[in-house]
Order: sequence, then structure tokens, then C-alpha cells
Amino acid sequence: MGTREPNRRLERLYRETGWTLRQFVQAVNRIGTERGTPLRYREPSAHQWRQGQMPKETVRPLVLEALARKLGRPVTHAEAGFPAPARGSDAAPSTVEGLIDLGSGDMDPSRRSILGISLFSVALTVPNWPDVVGRMEASQAGQTRRIGMPEVDMVIAMTEKVSELDDQFGGRHARPMAAAFLVNTVAPYLRADASESVRKAMLSAAADLSYLTGYMAVDEGVHGLAQQYYLKALELAGAAEDHLTYCTTLRGMSVQAVDLGHGREARRLADAAAAASPQAGPRMRAFLAGQQAHAYAQIGGSNSALTYLREAEVAMDKAESRGKAFGSYDPSALNYHISQVRYELGDVPGSIKAMQESDRVRYSVYRRARVRHRATLAERLLEVGHLEAACATWHLALDDYPLIQSGRADQRMQTMFKLIRPHLKNHAARDLYERARLVTPASLSA
Repeated sequence: MGTREPNRRLERLYRETGWTLRQFVQAVNRIGTERGTPLRYREPSAHQWRQGQMPKETVRPLVLEALARKLGRPVTHAEAGFPAPARGSDAAPSTVEGLIDLGSGDMDPSRRSILGISLFSVALTVPNWPDVVGRMEASQAGQTRRIGMPEVDMVIAMTEKVSELDDQFGGRHARPMAAAFLVNTVAPYLRADASESVRKAMLSAAADLSYLTGYMAVDEGVHGLAQQYYLKALELAGAAEDHLTYCTTLRGMSVQAVDLGHGREARRLADAAAAASPQAGPRMRAFLAGQQAHAYAQIGGSNSALTYLREAEVAMDKAESRGKAFGSYDPSALNYHISQVRYELGDVPGSIKAMQESDRVRYSVYRRARVRHRATLAERLLEVGHLEAACATWHLALDDYPLIQSGRADQRMQTMFKLIRPHLKNHAARDLYERARLVTPASLSA
């Protein structure tokens, strides 16, 4: 047996990070904890990896993710000197098979805790439009009869209903229903005989539903799983040659990344979404530019952020002059982006004003957003010293909170308990604290 060769590729990446060996293993351990599998690597392990000893197969993605987060770009197995995963591209499941695997696990209550440990990754390879457009396995005739537009219309209608449930009640209960519908109804339709126009329409409808299911996974905080749904949505949208859903999905991935604090990845995805939408109308342009503004603001690109924000405002003015479009990007969503940009750039009072305007013009059906954003508004009011105004705003959030099931709303309530505890000698703070303990799970106030 020959002498092991040093892993020069991993060594090169390690030196690019500027880490010490301890910082390297700490980053890997931290990601293991995120995934639900705590690790206890110490400096000798990182030294051995650089000398050519291969990390365990289950640990290699965590090493790549740690490097990717530090370097701000995807890092592949090959770039780090690791062998390709055992399940290489040639053995990868087809789009429909992958969708069935994903949904089958998600609709099974016994597996949801396992799915919850899937890891959000900035190293994820996101396909460009030319990589997915029109490229998918041909329809496979199965037991399902030939389908037509009535089946497409049914999938679209079901997706709209699930989206309404998500907006009003949160995604925790709606997502397993969406996953079951994907597996039991949509996947067989994708394999049924159909004309080319119907086939593309069904692919587009499936892409929309996959995107929505991913969005609901984000709402629950299951971020790695959400990314997998988003990737399926990109593949399906490409096969349908559906630019709109492809761009919307990339933008959704950017929203997920910026909310998790991965600003550089959020910027890359927001720019990719904008670049892939060459003929966007004014409302779509506002939708894309608003997200670009938020992503650039998070990484300190104030000039670009303000430029994109102005572009979004101008586009929204044009869109609104053509008539209201309920259910799409609207003035409330734009004001939310204005608030986020101002907050990222250090203008807390300005962010409060914009968030208040967002709340004022929000449609009443968006209950989950109302809870989350009112709680965020309260946090910022407290940040500038307006304790009683913050408490009053948190009370408004609590009015709707018992009616929704949302991991993101739970996080906001958990933050509220943490922030309000130092102020319990204040009457308003004490009243809020006592009420919140009655209407939220005990685990949030622990």
C-alpha cells in the first residue's frame, strides 16, 4: 500500500479561508449541530484531512459547506479533492422520481423529524436556465389515462387553495397535504400521455406547486428540505420553458438565503433571477428589484441597494397605475423591502416607518405575514427605546398568532420573550409577558 498523498486541493482551499485548524473544525462541528448531528472534531482531524485522509462520506458535505460559507461561493467535491458522491449524476433519479422521493418522505409524519435535519447549503449547485430548459425525461405512459387541460386546471386550483391556507394559517399543516398531492396526483399526471401543450402546462403547474411546498418548508424552518423542493421547481419550470416560475423560484431561494444571513448567496440568486427574466413587466420587475435591494443592503452595497430600491418603486408605480393585482407583489411587499433595506443600512427609524406603512396596506388574508412583520416591527420599536409602543404592537401580533402554525412566527415569539424579560418591572411589558405565556407554547418562553 503506497504512502498517502497530501490533499493539495483541500490545502489550497484551507489557506484561502485564512482559518486556523481549530477554526476549521469548529466550522464543521457547527454545521453538524445545525443538521442535528453534533460533531466533536478537533485540530488533528483537520490536519489529517489536509494530509490526505478522507473525511467520512457523511461528513464531506459538511466540510464543503463550511468552506463555501467562509469563501462565499459553492465548493464542489472535486475542488476539495474529494471523490464524487456514491450517487453520482449518472445514477441520479429522474425529475419525477426525485419529486416522488421528496414528497413521500415529507407526507409521512414519522419521517418529518428526519427531514428536519437536512442542511441549508450555500454550496448547492443551482442550474442556470440553459441547463434546465426543455431537458427532462420524456413522458412515460403509465396507468393514468391520457390527460388534458382539465387536469392541469385542477392542479392549478389545488395549488391556489393550498397557497390561501398557507397565507392564513401557516405552512405546518398545509405542507404534508401539498406533498401528498404531489406524490399521489401530480407525479402520475407528469408520466401520463398528453399533447405537448398539455404536457408543458402540467410541468408548469407542478413547478408552481413544488415552489409553494418549498416555501412552506422555509416557513417551518426546514431549510435544507426547502432547497430540494426549490431545485425540483427549477427543473420542472425549465422543462416547461416557464420563465416566470423559474425566476420566481430563484428569487424565493434568495429570500431564504438573505433571511438566514447569507447575503452573498442571496445577491447571487437575486441577480440570477433578474437576469433570467428579460421581458419582465413592471410588477415582476418590482418583485425582482426589491429582493436585489435587500440582498445588496445586507452585504453593505448601499449604492446598489438604493438604486435597486428606486427601480422597484418606479416599477411599482407603473404596475399600480395599470390596476390592482391581488395575490402578487403589492405595495405592502414593497414597503417591507424598503424597511429591510433601511434596517440593513442602519436607518432603524426609517425601517420602522416603512414597516408601519407595509402593515397599513397589507391585505387582511395575509395573516401569517401580519404576525411575523408586526413582531419584527415591535422588535425595532424596542430597539429605539419605545417600549410601550413595542408592547402594543406585539399585542397586535398575538391577536392572530393562535390562528396560525408557522415556525417563523414561533421564532418571532421566542425572540419577544427574550427581549421583554429585562423590562418586566414595566406594567405594559408585564401584561404582554403574561398574555403571551397563555397563548404560545411553553417551549417558546423557556
